[in-house]
Amino acid sequence: MYIAYSWLKDYIDIDLTPEETGKILTQLGLEVAGIEEVETIKGGLSGLVIGEVVTCKPHPNSDHLSITTIDVGGQEILPVVCGAPNVAAGQKVVVATVGTSLYDGDKEFKIKKSKIRGEVSEGMICAEDEIGLGTSHDGIMVLDPEAPVGMPAAKYFKVESDYVIEIDLTPNRIDGASHIGVARDLAAFLKQTKNINYKRPDVSAFKADNHNLTIPVEIGTPEACHRYAGVTLTGLTVKESPDWLQNRLRLIGLNPINNIVDVTNYVLFETGQPLHAFDADKIKGNKIIVKTLSGGYKFQTLDEVERELGDEDLTICNGLSEGMCIGGVFGGIDSGVKETTTSIFLESAWFDPVYIRKTARRHGLNTDASFRFERGIDPDGVVYALKRAALLIKEVAGGTISSEIIDVYPNPAKPFRVDVSLANIERLIGVKISAERVRKILEALEIEIVKETKELLTVDVPPFRVDVQREADVIEEILRIYGYNNVEPENHVYSTIQYSPKPDPEKYKNLVSDILMAQGFNEIFSNSLTKASYYESNNVYIPENTVHIFNPLSQDLSAMRQSLLFGGLEAIARNSNYQNPDLKLFEFGNTYFYKGGEENVQPAGKYYEEMHLALFITGKSHKENWSSAQAKTSFFELKAYVENLIIKLGIPIERLKVEKISNDNLTAGLCYRRGDGETFCSMGYVNRKLLKDADIDAQVFYADFNWDFLLQQAGKCKINYSELPRFPAVRRDLALLVNENITFEQLKNLAFKADRKLLKEVDIFDVYKGDKLPEGKKSYALSFILRDDEKTLTDEIIEKTMNRLIGLYQREFDAILR
Repeated sequence: MYIAYSWLKDYIDIDLTPEETGKILTQLGLEVAGIEEVETIKGGLSGLVIGEVVTCKPHPNSDHLSITTIDVGGQEILPVVCGAPNVAAGQKVVVATVGTSLYDGDKEFKIKKSKIRGEVSEGMICAEDEIGLGTSHDGIMVLDPEAPVGMPAAKYFKVESDYVIEIDLTPNRIDGASHIGVARDLAAFLKQTKNINYKRPDVSAFKADNHNLTIPVEIGTPEACHRYAGVTLTGLTVKESPDWLQNRLRLIGLNPINNIVDVTNYVLFETGQPLHAFDADKIKGNKIIVKTLSGGYKFQTLDEVERELGDEDLTICNGLSEGMCIGGVFGGIDSGVKETTTSIFLESAWFDPVYIRKTARRHGLNTDASFRFERGIDPDGVVYALKRAALLIKEVAGGTISSEIIDVYPNPAKPFRVDVSLANIERLIGVKISAERVRKILEALEIEIVKETKELLTVDVPPFRVDVQREADVIEEILRIYGYNNVEPENHVYSTIQYSPKPDPEKYKNLVSDILMAQGFNEIFSNSLTKASYYESNNVYIPENTVHIFNPLSQDLSAMRQSLLFGGLEAIARNSNYQNPDLKLFEFGNTYFYKGGEENVQPAGKYYEEMHLALFITGKSHKENWSSAQAKTSFFELKAYVENLIIKLGIPIERLKVEKISNDNLTAGLCYRRGDGETFCSMGYVNRKLLKDADIDAQVFYADFNWDFLLQQAGKCKINYSELPRFPAVRRDLALLVNENITFEQLKNLAFKADRKLLKEVDIFDVYKGDKLPEGKKSYALSFILRDDEKTLTDEIIEKTMNRLIGLYQREFDAILR
């Protein structure tokens, strides 16, 4: 969220610099992500001047260009070739001189002296869209005849420069989602050392000018709408907003639309209260009904998309029960303010956060209004914002207020009553704060003390602080204003020293990280919040185990991850889009699961988490060089990384059971299981469907370790050492023709079952499939290392051992010796 510094100072009189203000806001929990000096128009109209067209004649070599001469107040008259159809001598225009930078979105181009169809041009006469003053490109801007020649355009159009503070607003601090909200928090902090207050614009001048247009309101679904207020204005003129209003909106990144809509946006970012203006002439039946409609109702929103509403979508209807607006989320195309609008019904409401959140997620809509309604607005600010907006609309659009405020408020909001123990304040904060200081802080926070004893304060928290409803919340508020930096750390560390035989997780993480980075991997960190849709219609995951977020910021952050796979694919897609396709990535991270339980089970007992390690490789295996050709990453490259890690951690790989797998994550791969059947690691080719969904063209290979299981195995293994063998080893090779379904792992395991004393190693060095072999067959070339630790092997013993192996392969697998 963006806060304009000059706008903020309308509500609080401070002499702090923007940087100092930012530091205080961060201390208060409104974390400042950045402070930037900005102009209301990109580039600030630098280099643009007001000029007068002295002469204008047709271009001899073009049927649509004109040759003009322009007086820009300098010593020379500038020749300018212009293509606008409305250019004429005597006009006052905006001229971009040579060297001026103009902007088209993020693109910048400079005006240069040039020849156009053989005629010299030393500048450009500008249309409003070319300099950021509008969207029209019908012709050049023609200014008032009294516009002074030579005046900088920035001065003529009153372009302002300001500082914009970007705040990373957390979901619980919706009270800070406005300029007045930030001023209120800032004042509470500064009031501890200064005599300072924040102020809201005065609305005492509000009154009904007449009663020519009264539109009654009915709330048909009170559980979804707790308060609904409205007022009518007539005799309005819809037009462009005045410069001050347009500039304020541009500073915070909003595009001005018209004076009525601009006022509703202005008041939203001023007070935090969303508003909506209906064209009163479009309200059939002269009545507003706030209710849900039966499922399947078709409704076209402002973005010209037809949406099918569900029976839990709150709708603002006319007297005929026809939908005009998705309540708290998005307006309708038919009832919005247009250039022909002369009368409006202005809405201000308090909608139920759960209803709004579900509707916004269901329809994939995330608006400034829904963002605030989902988190909870100030119920007591509904009418104030309505009065403020009505007075501003009268100021910028004329007209009269033509009704009293209609305010349907069946169950007024009450403050949150909380008991706060003074002893608990000291216990939780770690510092003794005097009762007088506590009272001063609570008063600055507008938290009323309704009862006080020596040990206990009973307070009423205003409804706009929806996140402060428990004793710990109130104590946190006291600490925010007291200052986290004012709590000095103690000199002692209260802890006990215990010996734990368990392996140190951080030690192993660092070891694995070092190994992987030495092999060219980069570590990534993905968000634990992800899309719930990833875990639906996928046979690897159980959707019911997904941990859903009750109040997600967006659909992309609606659940806790069950896997590191999707975060890694997002990282690969982003890198590929930035022309970095050759990647080796790894990530340590928790995965989260809901297991349910009986109602009497503690909430935390219904969830569990697992630590995982994920590896990703894609693209080329190594950079191009003169000594070796480039090769693509492969399944076997990843398999080598996986098995090297297992071996490096001292885990005997021969004790793991290896199986082939194929599922919705991996089209083909291997699964390493422990002796008890638990999956230790899985790896393989990422499913093409997942790659397509992630917009990745290249093949990706992925391995997933259950890190908790890995640590358990690593902790059990002991490292032994032995002297180098005194007697030589012997190698024998076999070429076997076997069925295609026979794996090397099966052949290897059978060999070790046959002889564990002499047989030391079994490896594979060639696999052949081709036309020269019978259908359904393949050829394995295996090597066998034999050694006796007590004596030198004789040919007779070697031949006997190999014959025994060949016989086993023939009996068990119908193998044929080639």
